[in-house]
Amino acid sequence: MFDKRSWFSAVLVMFASASMFAAGPSFQPDVTLTGSSLAGWHTVGQAKWSARNGELVATPESGNGGWLMSDHGYQDVGLYADFRCSGPCEAGALFRAQKTASGWKGIFVSLTEPDTPSYSVTLDAQGKILTREKLRRGGGLIRIAPPETGNANGPQRRFTPPARPKVDLPFTYNEGKLSATDWNGIEMLLDANIVRAILNNGREAGGVTDEGYGPFALYVGGTGEVHFKNVGFKDLGLQVRVPEKTSSNFRKQQVSDFYYSMTAAAADFNHDGVQDIVSGPYIYYGPDYTKRREISLAESTNPSTSFNSYWVEYAEDFTGDGWPDIINVTYGGANSGVFLYVNPKGENRRWDMYKVVPNVQSEIAVVGDVDGSGKPAVVFMGEGYVSYAKPDPANPTGSWVVHHVSEQGYGGAHGIGMGDVNGDGRVDILNMYGWWEQPPAGSTEPWKYHPEVFGRYGRGIAGGSVMTVYDVNGDGLKDVVTSLNAHGWGLAWFEQKRDAQGKISFVRHMIMDDFGTQKENAGGVTFSELHGTAAADMDGDGIPDFIVGKRYWSHNADYLDPDPFGPPVLYWYKTVRDPKAPGGARFVPELIDNMSGVGSTILVTDLNKDGAMDVVSGTKLGTSIFWGKPHKGGTVAAKH
Repeated sequence: MFDKRSWFSAVLVMFASASMFAAGPSFQPDVTLTGSSLAGWHTVGQAKWSARNGELVATPESGNGGWLMSDHGYQDVGLYADFRCSGPCEAGALFRAQKTASGWKGIFVSLTEPDTPSYSVTLDAQGKILTREKLRRGGGLIRIAPPETGNANGPQRRFTPPARPKVDLPFTYNEGKLSATDWNGIEMLLDANIVRAILNNGREAGGVTDEGYGPFALYVGGTGEVHFKNVGFKDLGLQVRVPEKTSSNFRKQQVSDFYYSMTAAAADFNHDGVQDIVSGPYIYYGPDYTKRREISLAESTNPSTSFNSYWVEYAEDFTGDGWPDIINVTYGGANSGVFLYVNPKGENRRWDMYKVVPNVQSEIAVVGDVDGSGKPAVVFMGEGYVSYAKPDPANPTGSWVVHHVSEQGYGGAHGIGMGDVNGDGRVDILNMYGWWEQPPAGSTEPWKYHPEVFGRYGRGIAGGSVMTVYDVNGDGLKDVVTSLNAHGWGLAWFEQKRDAQGKISFVRHMIMDDFGTQKENAGGVTFSELHGTAAADMDGDGIPDFIVGKRYWSHNADYLDPDPFGPPVLYWYKTVRDPKAPGGARFVPELIDNMSGVGSTILVTDLNKDGAMDVVSGTKLGTSIFWGKPHKGGTVAAKH
């Protein structure tokens, strides 16, 4: 029988031991199963539950199995656990359990069946599962699944790796498969009418159910023991808005309150000698940025259910007429591509637009002088290639000339950058799979590929945002600083090493990971979805720093991504060269703001030429300027 006096006499410590695949919960639990009390829990059915060596061990006593059930009911809830089977076993979780005349009914997620399916189940009074009806598929980029329309599968975003030519990638997609012998991590999120299950940080498996309310429970069946640890849960129905905070080293100016854009760029568009800002369809005119004018017809977008078409904007004189133009690199579907908006040279009208590059697959792009010509090019990924494109000077509004840097198969949606990695004076190009070395000018040789793991998979997505290249530790070698997963967790710098023959390799140093490593994260700071990043010298010490934030509701107001309702923070990380730190450097975070976040990119520039770097962020919460305060001959003390 279940012994309430001894259950959890050994304390279960959250995150004490990571499973082979799991990343830990994507939420901060309200409750973790620790201590020696069973207050708030009871058992149903025929299974023995006990604590051994810091683990919850469940042993079925009959083929009918048994449950550990919460005393309190929940409507929307997140539940995380690591689990491992000893011999043949069944494991699962029940949500929104409701009493019936003959027993119980609820929503059941199977942890040990292939693809982690969800069912509507009925139980008898002893907890035996009587019926299982598989839920229709649901989830993806929605919070509320629409009614069934005859398609039994319903809407769902199930990640399938794109078809690629056979190339040797340095890391591959995490299938999120069940391990029969090792620990597995499972996160289950029931919100509104969608239940989502993420096994071993792989793709989401979702199902559509009805609204309901009731306790949740862990289940064991079969004949083998099931070991659980790191069990935590959160009431998703209770959301907390933290007090708004902006650093005393910055002044916030909101120039737009609505969602028009995920990006911003700056240039003197009207030739008045003052920098202006473009964010989405509007130019905001300096120096006060209170006046704006459309470059195209402007319509705001619902931030919780849809996306606008302004993903990545850059401002340069692409036509060569002396007036700065704008490109918008748009991702997704038939409208993907690079769109050129030509400056009307002082005419008070909307700008002419031309599609100059088709078939963009990356949500991130960078602009710069790639080939040393002094002319700007856009670096992006499309049709499986890592590429750059430049206008034909004779016809800049026609199709741009696309140069493939990689073989087909190395392109992705996230993580791209440019910089002189090897110090030969030529710009190299990076993505999450490594870097491509530019050949000498005039050479017909292809760009040489150097495989490196500059990203990681989580929930079917890999790669970060804008990847930056600079000497972090002052050893004369260029390092790489990047987020690892734009829709997940991870910020790191990669220290460049060279062997006796001059071969380049990189050593990863984590700056920030997930909630499970919060104590080790720089400054104790933790946030997900690092989709907008940049490098700039924020404090005037001559060393670049790193600017990064959270993209709020990145895939809409749903639970497809980890911690989607976490505060939309914006930080800068001071690069501190410290011989005592791993790799000879450390990063110290300062919170710029906690109610803005980032979009796809982040603009960092000295808008008003006062010697302080300013930050401009276009997001689903509008567009804001954070005016940096000038410093006098010293550094601004970074803090969080």
